[in-house]
Amino acid sequence: MSRDKILQFKVRGWLEDEDFRKLLSIAHYVGREGKESIFKLNIDAILSKNLSIDDVIDILENVNAIYNDKLIEYLEEKLNLGKEVHIEYRNGSLILKFNIYLGELLGQLKGLIKYERSSKTFVAKPYKYYELINKLLSLGFKVNDETGFKREIPLNYELKFKGTLRDYQKEALDSWIRNGNKGVIALPTGSGKTIIAIAALSLLRQHTLIIAYTKEQLIQWKNAILKFTNLPEYMIGMYYSGEKRVSPITLTTYQTAYRHIDKFARNYSLLIVDEVHHLPAEKFKFIAESLPILSRMGLSATPYREDGKHVELFPLMGGIVYYKSPQELAKQGYLASYRIVTIKVELKPGERRRLYELKSKYRKLVGYSKFEDILKLARQGDEKAIEALRLHNEISKLIHKSLSKIEKVEEIIRKELMNGNKIIVFAHYVDLAEEIARRVNGYLLTGELPADRRRIILERFRNSKSGVLVVTTLGDEGLDIPDANVGILVAGTGSRRQFIQRLGRLLRPANNKVATLYEIITKGTVEELQARRRKELNLDEIIGNEDKA
Repeated sequence: MSRDKILQFKVRGWLEDEDFRKLLSIAHYVGREGKESIFKLNIDAILSKNLSIDDVIDILENVNAIYNDKLIEYLEEKLNLGKEVHIEYRNGSLILKFNIYLGELLGQLKGLIKYERSSKTFVAKPYKYYELINKLLSLGFKVNDETGFKREIPLNYELKFKGTLRDYQKEALDSWIRNGNKGVIALPTGSGKTIIAIAALSLLRQHTLIIAYTKEQLIQWKNAILKFTNLPEYMIGMYYSGEKRVSPITLTTYQTAYRHIDKFARNYSLLIVDEVHHLPAEKFKFIAESLPILSRMGLSATPYREDGKHVELFPLMGGIVYYKSPQELAKQGYLASYRIVTIKVELKPGERRRLYELKSKYRKLVGYSKFEDILKLARQGDEKAIEALRLHNEISKLIHKSLSKIEKVEEIIRKELMNGNKIIVFAHYVDLAEEIARRVNGYLLTGELPADRRRIILERFRNSKSGVLVVTTLGDEGLDIPDANVGILVAGTGSRRQFIQRLGRLLRPANNKVATLYEIITKGTVEELQARRRKELNLDEIIGNEDKA
């Protein structure tokens, strides 16, 4: 085929003036044949404008031009281009600029890069950075890398671990190492997950980013690192709303990491994520995807999520590499023995009548539609669905806040305090927690309290030999009361993860300690079904399904 024929392309139909002018910036207009306009690519014009192959292809594709594949081959040869790619990191993404038209090569990069039409660039997730680099090199690309990423960033400090690992903690660490320094360790609250992570930190001796859910947890992490290693305090930085100091070991919250991801991307080669079950949430998933860090450890009492998104932890963190149930560790003497006591109460007559009224209104609006479908319609602005959600919420509150429950809580607390026990009441709702705390003269801990006030309350309860602490959902994260031995579940979501976390608050071992977890549920309501389901968590099933994720 002659050179002129190779450089020719056609466009069917009439062209808009703007499209015609764009084509003339890279080609000569030859004429028309029937319903087609004929153009010939202008190599000199392309060279003078310093256009890339992608720039040319973009102009041709926008007008649905018909051209021979040899046109691109000729252009690449004429411009004497080898295969090169320029990579930079920007706003949590990798930006890739190729000097050639990818064509069939794009198929070999599937799953690693995607084309964004809005910015007319190829982008990639930083957590796939090393896999992407290896793939590009194998395809013969010269990689011009301006990300500043490093596979390893040594501490340059003779870090030593001063703790002693239990047998199962050693097994967990070994499993993580065998998995290429990646994975989630699922162990009950009180089993020493933090110690395992600090042992890994001491072993790898890399610049480390530790992400926790609350500021209080950051303080616990800092104290644990100082206790179990010889690391000087100046090498540990706290980075959150009240303090922002980047150090070789930096502690930050999920919210702060999300907002300042560019600050962390180039500075660390070990990532530790506490309460890792939060990570698959859309907002927080961005954190794991935007960091190129290879060595990753996730920690959780249970990574299981009711929405099924726990499967997303597998590609983000390396799968679940180790787990033990509370029962297993209690049998081995590492956690306190425990019993779960389910107490059923009747709604008060007035509450029962009100429940019937609310249910009737709910059914008239949506019948027996699935709750997920109602939620979807509500998000789309459906007025019936929105009203149904309001009624559903009112039904839940009526069940959870029943006066019968509050009276039963008072009865249990009176009995347990007579035995000198230390009690945590999980009340979920702020007004319910306030009412119970008032009735039993207990300490009250809610998210609405300032952080300093929360710390004072926790310290007072920790130092008391007996007493009552009433908490909302704040108590599900990082609540560390080693000698608490009685828990009361008054209201909640039916979440199996919450159930295991709350049980774990009571399982710190002590001499002859037997923990008791009471769950108070209302007869003849959805709570009975929830109570059965949330006790049926089987991590074997989750791990067994990992390969299917």
